[in-house]
Amino acid sequence: MRILVVGGTGLIGAHVVEVLGEHGHTATTVARSAGADHVLDIGSAEVEQLRPLLAGHDGVVYAARTDEQRPLRKPIHPAFRRDMVDPVVRLFTAARAEGLTRGVVMGSYYTYFDRLHPQWRLTDRHTYIRCRVEQAREGRAAAGPSLPVAVLELPFVFGRAGDRLPNWAGPLDGWARSRAPLAVPPGGTAATSARHVAEVAVAALERASGEDIPVADENLTWHDMISRIADAVGRGRRVRRLPAGAVRAAMRLTGVLQSLGGKESGLHPAHFAGLLLARLFVEPVSGRSLDAALRETFAETTRAR
Repeated sequence: MRILVVGGTGLIGAHVVEVLGEHGHTATTVARSAGADHVLDIGSAEVEQLRPLLAGHDGVVYAARTDEQRPLRKPIHPAFRRDMVDPVVRLFTAARAEGLTRGVVMGSYYTYFDRLHPQWRLTDRHTYIRCRVEQAREGRAAAGPSLPVAVLELPFVFGRAGDRLPNWAGPLDGWARSRAPLAVPPGGTAATSARHVAEVAVAALERASGEDIPVADENLTWHDMISRIADAVGRGRRVRRLPAGAVRAAMRLTGVLQSLGGKESGLHPAHFAGLLLARLFVEPVSGRSLDAALRETFAETTRAR
């Protein structure tokens, strides 16, 4: 297969390129930064700009990054659509026109929980999650039945690709290395490695899957996750538990302050406390250990970032 990887120089995209090569496939990369085969801002590229890049390929992977936590001026839904939904619709419209037969979108495990717990009303409460659902639905509609699109529903992703790290790694690294106390909510999260995500993506391409695919290696409480990060940076120490009431109060205050400033983030703070306090665990997990990916993410070189 010949696969176009959008975001191919990023953490996940770089691993997808590597695994494609190991399986005997050819990858072409597109990214906004130098180092890609084609330098292009996918967020503003039109269908007619994308078609020549897609011509001659069998499939396409969308692995561009989205920042769900950055506060934006209200209303935020149009901005999130421009960032997350519209580029995917244009990409798969162009891919269908060029006769591609398979695709993968790197999504979020919040869409998994939206299906699993509709009573949580995640799409009503969080613009980011609403747009992830729209991204999958509208991207598939643009692709049509001849171009099945698998959506990988990703939790926390650990790992490294050169100097590329998860966007949350720097702050957690600094916190774990500091002398500040470590205190976390009582909930937890699923987690995986960039390498495993890439393997799942390539397998989905090879079988031309159109499924929703939750990806997880381990389910970790926040206590376990932060403890292991502290151990990885050589600053292992006690991790205390924050009372649920304190978490809810802090998130409500954050929401009020954002609102007073006319802003909002993709995960609404007033409702995000409920997600922090929940055990966002995915079943089944692969059972693969995350120890190696943790060490990669929080290696000594991370400190220089």
